[in-house]
Amino acid sequence: MDNAEIADRLDAFATLLELAEANPYQPRAYRRAAETIRAAPVPIEELVRTGRAEALRGIGSGIATRLRELVETGEIAELRELEREIVPGIVGLGRFLGLTTKRSIELARALEVQTPEEFRAAVAAGRLRTVPGVGPKLEARVVEALARENTPRPGLLLDRARALVSAIASALDGEPAGDTRRWRDTCEHLAVVCSAADPASLLTRFEALPQIVAVIERDERRVRGLTVEGVPIDVVVAAPERFGTELLRATGSAHYVAALEPLPDAPSEAAVYDALGVPWLPPELREAPFNGEPPALVEVDDIRGDLHCHTTWSDGRFSVEEMGRAARERGYDYIAICDHTPAVGAVRGLTADDVRRQGEEIAAANERLAPLRILRGIECDILPDGRLDLPDDVLAELDWVQASVHGGQRMPRPEMTRRVEEALRHPAVRCLSHPLGRLIGRRPENALDLERVFEVAREHGVALEVNGLAARLDLSGEHVREALSAGVRIVCSTDAHSVNGLANLPLSVHTARRGGATRADVLNTRPTDALMTPMSG
Repeated sequence: MDNAEIADRLDAFATLLELAEANPYQPRAYRRAAETIRAAPVPIEELVRTGRAEALRGIGSGIATRLRELVETGEIAELRELEREIVPGIVGLGRFLGLTTKRSIELARALEVQTPEEFRAAVAAGRLRTVPGVGPKLEARVVEALARENTPRPGLLLDRARALVSAIASALDGEPAGDTRRWRDTCEHLAVVCSAADPASLLTRFEALPQIVAVIERDERRVRGLTVEGVPIDVVVAAPERFGTELLRATGSAHYVAALEPLPDAPSEAAVYDALGVPWLPPELREAPFNGEPPALVEVDDIRGDLHCHTTWSDGRFSVEEMGRAARERGYDYIAICDHTPAVGAVRGLTADDVRRQGEEIAAANERLAPLRILRGIECDILPDGRLDLPDDVLAELDWVQASVHGGQRMPRPEMTRRVEEALRHPAVRCLSHPLGRLIGRRPENALDLERVFEVAREHGVALEVNGLAARLDLSGEHVREALSAGVRIVCSTDAHSVNGLANLPLSVHTARRGGATRADVLNTRPTDALMTPMSG
């Protein structure tokens, strides 16, 4: 088995553990292991057979045992058992209907059904009301939800969507498309485009993938399947001479593509754009019709260091030196350790004494990790009245101070704006972290007058962060565009709470690209000395 196949099986196992509502740690651990295996430069099968799998970061004895079973037998017995017990198709449909895994399984057993089609037929025949414990309200809710089945449903966060689509694309030798290729913060339209003269066998391979629980529609060159995440995915099998045409069509928003129609047939996207007589456009900018020459967008490789990382001093999982070593392995010039301050409340925060003691640890780590420079930083809470959560003399000692709002996020717009404005005027503050405080799908943006915040940030030379946590991506691409138009620079950071979290940088960078950010717009594309020089207003 090659690394991709092994990783796909671990991803499938993680998904079924989630569907089984296992301890959240388990699926996360298997997903991290899958990521490690996909990126490994050596054959994992060889490491497993020689008993060296645990040398890889994130693979403990439990996962190593599963890997040995998979390599030696070709399957994971518990995965097979979960597939039989969970009935992924039913559970995937149940998720869309708002049912728990346990309830979905109970209903499937009571109705004696094994597939989504059989479940739908049973509901249509009125059999649901015969199940003990199912009242008129639940039946009506299920019937109503099934009637909406072909309407758009809540999307996936970008990291989960990209992992899912990439795994399917890899298995089919295709290219990811749809929302994930445009790096949208939530993805409703999942798509993969493949090239084949004879599509039948490829479509059959798609239907057998562990990520697919049901086929919704299929014709000669297209298939729509329901994924284990409850979100459908479209696979297009293009004739080789039309691959570029179909990839462009499956990538751009409907509005963007409509403005280019009719699309000429071509084997590559570049050839399509050439035939249309317009410049090739990065996928991140294909949300709306675009005229003119696209900017030279910032690249992940342009980033010289991560300016928002946590350690065991607050709620991180690794030490200062471990985070520094991981940053050095990534080729960074610097990394800023920005642990929390006490007012964050939910986790341990650093007092003034803690900050100074951490400074001693950072100095010692810098001696061992040179030429990497670990910056003394802080993610300092903005108190309700706009003051910062550490004394001015402590803040003045630090290399990088970023201010952020955590508590009191329901403040009215005028009060919240004044609170943030006051913090931005503090001479030590270099950056405003996750400026709008959103958690996608869980918490809306703070009521903040961004236009006013941009004005104050520009005046005082403060950058705004594009936070790389998939649940935040804050600023969003739209707000990045507004910030740049107002003359404000941005920072692309991960908010990493572990060494693996440093890998979230592409989520931040591509979100910035959605806002049209170039290298010059992003502060941490600068070398260390230039970074340490505060921006003028």
